[in-house]
Amino acid sequence: MGVPAFFRWLSRKYPAIIVSCVEEKPKECNGIKIPIDSSKPNPNEVEFDNLYLDMNGIIHPCTHPEDKPAPKNEDEMMVAIFEYIDRLFNIVRPRRLLYMAIDGVAPRAKMNQQRSRRFRASKEGVETAEEKQRIRQEILEKGGYLPPEEIKERFDSNCITPGTEFMDNLAKCLRYYIADRLNNDPGWKNLAVILSDASAPGEGEHKIMDYIRRQRAQPNHDPNTHHCLCGADADLIMLGLATHEPNFTIIREEFKPNKPKPCALCNQFGHEVKDCQGLPKEKQGEHDQFADCPPGSEQEFIFIRLCVLREYLERELTMASLPFTFDVERSIDDWVFMCFFVGNDFLPHLPSLEIREGAIDRLVNIYKNVVHKTGGYLTENGYVNLQRVQMIMLSVGEVEDNIFKKRKDDEENFRRRQKDKRKRMKREQHSMPGGQFTPQPLGRGNRGSHQPINNPRHAAFEMRMQDRQSTTPSASPNTSFTSDGSPSPAGGIKRKVEDSDSEPEPEDNIRLWEAGWKQRYYKNKFDVDVSDKNFRRKVVQSYVEGLCWVLRYYYQGCASWKWYYPFHYAPFASDFEGIADMPSDFEKGTKPFRPLEQLMGVFPAASGNFLPPTWRNLMTDPESSIIDFYPEDFAIDLNGKKYAWQGVALLPFVDERRLRAALAEVYPDLTPEEIRRNSLGGDVLFVGKQHLLHDFILEQYKSGEKEAVGLPPELCHGIQGKLARNDNPVLPDETLHSPVPMLRDLTQNSAIR
Repeated sequence: MGVPAFFRWLSRKYPAIIVSCVEEKPKECNGIKIPIDSSKPNPNEVEFDNLYLDMNGIIHPCTHPEDKPAPKNEDEMMVAIFEYIDRLFNIVRPRRLLYMAIDGVAPRAKMNQQRSRRFRASKEGVETAEEKQRIRQEILEKGGYLPPEEIKERFDSNCITPGTEFMDNLAKCLRYYIADRLNNDPGWKNLAVILSDASAPGEGEHKIMDYIRRQRAQPNHDPNTHHCLCGADADLIMLGLATHEPNFTIIREEFKPNKPKPCALCNQFGHEVKDCQGLPKEKQGEHDQFADCPPGSEQEFIFIRLCVLREYLERELTMASLPFTFDVERSIDDWVFMCFFVGNDFLPHLPSLEIREGAIDRLVNIYKNVVHKTGGYLTENGYVNLQRVQMIMLSVGEVEDNIFKKRKDDEENFRRRQKDKRKRMKREQHSMPGGQFTPQPLGRGNRGSHQPINNPRHAAFEMRMQDRQSTTPSASPNTSFTSDGSPSPAGGIKRKVEDSDSEPEPEDNIRLWEAGWKQRYYKNKFDVDVSDKNFRRKVVQSYVEGLCWVLRYYYQGCASWKWYYPFHYAPFASDFEGIADMPSDFEKGTKPFRPLEQLMGVFPAASGNFLPPTWRNLMTDPESSIIDFYPEDFAIDLNGKKYAWQGVALLPFVDERRLRAALAEVYPDLTPEEIRRNSLGGDVLFVGKQHLLHDFILEQYKSGEKEAVGLPPELCHGIQGKLARNDNPVLPDETLHSPVPMLRDLTQNSAIR
């Protein structure tokens, strides 16, 4: 979810939702590692029924990690993914179901964000490689020494997209991994495992939510089922609340600031690539990668307890003297909906609403007044009452001017404090004997001399550390926040300080704090005059459609695969006049793109090697009818932010009709293998020999029955659905060959899929 500050804000406001995970570590005996017995009771003193893995949050850090050497090849990547899943499994220890969901083809509304990310990743990857090469050459020319440069192809993380050979191989490897664990791990013996790979349409987290919704709707659903969902995206918190399941927990990595990263040139710690001077003389000849790695603990995990968050929200949202009985479930749905205004993956956030400025609390206060006045809620079962939404937006619009002015004042006050701080530090440095300077401690959050990482999760970690140590006072509720979303020093947390006197501020042509801001905004961002009311209404209508689409997506599933917001920027809250009469229906019967079609919609030309040759030519041939979809370079509008990653990538939107017309000419060129990878699939169920469902599935294969049959809920912990034979089954007593050469074949397989 596009809300980088959301988790920090949430964990600061409701600290009791966070619990550290207790993790049992493997033991060694005579040099032999003894595996953890995950069939034993959970050391966290809670027994989970179902574990859901949003796999893309596992695939990315395992294939291109930031804080350790990258795997040398694809086989090592697969093993790293297996080990990560093992670790999560041993912490959670699910007893009924493991659901592994990889992102499949996404709705168009999400593809625009994917397109922006992949174009940026490609551009940044090339620029980083060029910069490393330049610095390497400078160091060598000055007589410096660096380890020999490894000759290996740069890993293009864009391959982590449905339709590529990498994702096809990943699915094969995960099928092997599941069968291996069902055969050999006692903690898996009674488990049903569902793999939804990249061929199954939909984002991973939404495939998981669709499964939970369907099971919850069954008459024999167990309301005491304890769910655990793994993932770091903020939208998982919203989605977990949207299920209304009383026992829902999210597990994610605990962010630890100041974690040292190795220099990508010399492999030493303590500096970045741009500051690299090469290896010192005493180190020359030592080529062990990361030999100087400082001791550090393995990344830890935390639980986010949504049951506790629900209690917090109930206390905050409860309204007295209502003309009807307060319904906490409806009110939580409204809270989830209001959070869409501060950011999500499908719409840009409104200019006047920033989490760090208390936007969610502002919306909640207005919301309570609206509920009292109108006698009803904002949403119901995934549908929006636009008249009430209009009242909230216009109330925000009344104070937009003050919000923009206060934002400017806060930024100027922060810069003034930083300037005064630098002067004070210089005076202290000159006043010390010999001119030496000892930096002031940062408090509990200072884990060494490494520069603090400028990361939105940094503050959340610092706050939790303060909460855990009673000797340290809690952060003031009046903590001010900086322009990048991190608390300022006034809140007890140090921000990464650059020499901003010599660093020019990004140009801001909008100047929201000055009169005429709306005219400048529309002229600069949309190239229209503010007096063009028809255009402004068109922007607002598209945004309102987006709000309705997102809510439907969260509560019912994808309302339209082809809808998307056709602008790079959002309107103002004060523009939401007359939205109560705007239509919010979507074209029915729309279908998702096929995997290779999505690749054409989200990939830059630099990643065209993942596509068939004639398809790739459409990205590079100057005579291509869609060459304008693949600019070699593009502008990034900082849009009032300081860093490029916060800005807006100004890429052209893909015209679906033109794309399909161009692809119709190259579809006949696909090989049988490419046709297979371009097809859409579904979820695959695995069980081991000891599972009650094993013999039932085996009988379906023996009978030769091709029609789907109902899944007997009494054999599978109440899970219901339809079972169809797999064209490429895993059957008992058949050897399962390992797709990873370093791992053994399964010669005595008893699992079935």
